[in-house]
Amino acid sequence: MTARLREQYESTIKPALVRDFGYENPFSVPRLVKIVVNMGVGETIADQKKIENAAKDLSLITGQKPLVIASKKAIANFKLRRGIKIGCKVTLRGDRMYEFLDRLVNIALPRVRDFRGLSSGSFDGRGNFSLGLREQIVFPEIDYDSVDEIRGMDVVIVTSAESNDEALALLKGFNMPFVN
Repeated sequence: MTARLREQYESTIKPALVRDFGYENPFSVPRLVKIVVNMGVGETIADQKKIENAAKDLSLITGQKPLVIASKKAIANFKLRRGIKIGCKVTLRGDRMYEFLDRLVNIALPRVRDFRGLSSGSFDGRGNFSLGLREQIVFPEIDYDSVDEIRGMDVVIVTSAESNDEALALLKGFNMPFVN
């Protein structure tokens, strides 16, 4: 079973990008490369069980086992020692990436409190887009009663676009709710 957004990309988004930007080579048309979802858990310095709960939430949201990240160096001001687990991340590709983007755009973002749209200023200049979510409970996979703590997450959408304008047109094709 292929993802719905992959079929939408092939049938409508890709031809529209070719028409708007005049690509000669079909392989030069921008596409999604990967989506990286990162959850930093600074509270693990006091309680190491929090990282396990964060990893469980992230695996429910993405459908993939997260990679637990340990600190690379010690920072005395934060009481951080080298090797303490302080975050987790998941890199999504293929059908899982398209399914996550579909759930993000159609389910999670509309459930964000006081959501007015995404800023197009969050591109990095090379066609990649980053956004932050303050709560993991906007995803329907997370049971509100079983959450020990509200945590935020960063979502980075990596595209093969050369410029921000191409990436913006690509993500608008996926119905990303940009404000400006």
